[in-house]
Amino acid sequence: MRRRHRLRPLLALLLAPALVGCFASGGGTDAADGAQDGSRLRVALAFPPAEDLSPYGADATILSRLGVTEGLTALDANGAATPALATSWRRVNDRTWLFTLREATFQDGSEVTPAAVTAALTHATQAEPVPAALTGVTLTARAEGRTGVRITTQDPDPVLPQRLSSPSLAVLATKAYDSKGMADPVGTATGPFRLTKVMGATAATLDRYDDYWGGRAQASGIDVKFVADGTARANALRTHQVDLAEALPVAQAATLDPATREATATTRTTSLLLNTRKGPFKDAALRAAARQAVDTSAFAKGVYEGYADAGTGIYGPAVTWAAGKRTEPAGRAKAGRPDGARITLATYDNRPELPEAAQVLKQQLENAGFEVTLEVREYSRLESDALDGRFDAFVLARNTLVDTGDPVSVLAGDYTCDGGYNIAQLCDKDVDRAVAEAEDAADTADRQDAAMAAEARILGTDAVVPLVHQRIITGVAASVRGALLDPYERTLVGTGTRR
Repeated sequence: MRRRHRLRPLLALLLAPALVGCFASGGGTDAADGAQDGSRLRVALAFPPAEDLSPYGADATILSRLGVTEGLTALDANGAATPALATSWRRVNDRTWLFTLREATFQDGSEVTPAAVTAALTHATQAEPVPAALTGVTLTARAEGRTGVRITTQDPDPVLPQRLSSPSLAVLATKAYDSKGMADPVGTATGPFRLTKVMGATAATLDRYDDYWGGRAQASGIDVKFVADGTARANALRTHQVDLAEALPVAQAATLDPATREATATTRTTSLLLNTRKGPFKDAALRAAARQAVDTSAFAKGVYEGYADAGTGIYGPAVTWAAGKRTEPAGRAKAGRPDGARITLATYDNRPELPEAAQVLKQQLENAGFEVTLEVREYSRLESDALDGRFDAFVLARNTLVDTGDPVSVLAGDYTCDGGYNIAQLCDKDVDRAVAEAEDAADTADRQDAAMAAEARILGTDAVVPLVHQRIITGVAASVRGALLDPYERTLVGTGTRR
């Protein structure tokens, strides 16, 4: 079994008032006590925790977007590694790097030491399933002196500083880890905001961490509600119940004050993934038939109302170098006849356009001769089944650079035999070989060329059909300043975010 580590319109409108009401009592150190604090931020997130806020899986970006966790490095706007908990680094040899730590403390008051960082990275390497950022990578860390961490990889890894920026490789205090390999980020991270209370999959409370190495945050805390319904998130922003709301539906954009919506070009691609391991799409000819049935223009212009570009590959326009290096898909099969083949198509409703996109896909596939059953759930109730290959087809919105900032990492994690997020269940020796060659490339231009060659090989299997490259709409109240909107979707709230 391979594992890794989104309501129909009328129903959504009926549920919206009840969901919006959940913001009315926000504020205070404990969101449940009803106290008000004008300096606290009220945030509506689309994705409830799927893995108890473990830093090793999909929940890692929740923690980074809320300013809770950090790694040794971060990414700049161009995807290059920049200092975070490490102030500098140098490559000792082709397999060894030395990172120098800054003076910082964990939110439990303990110091960020080489020993603590080494322990945190070691726990990440032992996590099951392995974090996506470590797919195909074996590394060991050891403390060196008072400020050094020496990291050695089994094979040369020229993008290790970028890899260590992954939200899934955040550094937590020693007490965060238990003997079963679990990691608890409540009060044990290093960011400007400290988790103080998590109310299951419904809400969380964060307070400012006054001893943050990067300076005292301007907001005194954050009150978070997890609201899967996009209409409810938009209504909460519109009625001033929330200050920040992520992933707003494009259908709601025109109804919002233009001053309260921000559209950000992202490296996120929405794709149709086909199960290559079992079911009808184990047959390459039927995958080819499905790919031929898809009209991507219907998604960019219709479903996404212009807030997207038609799918051209795994990487979209926000990956600025990709288009000039793209080659034709290699080794595609000749399309077969569906002849009423029955398939289950699944997606999730946390990203509000996905159910509509899936409905359009259902019609297109049925017109081509497939018999389609559509299944829509909230993401946390769908992820494990998707990773276990229980659907024939899956519509996924995936940020291709979120794991490491390295274009090759998403290929290794999503499309290789050992990939930890391989929803397509793809295991193809030619793909694995092409991805391995890309992973071995050290020069930036060579790595990009190899990544595009691997993309062509993956697209040639028809395991993935790119639909659109998205722009994400974030709701930002007119009173809010300093929201952090980036193409990797790793950040949202920082030290300068305030209202």
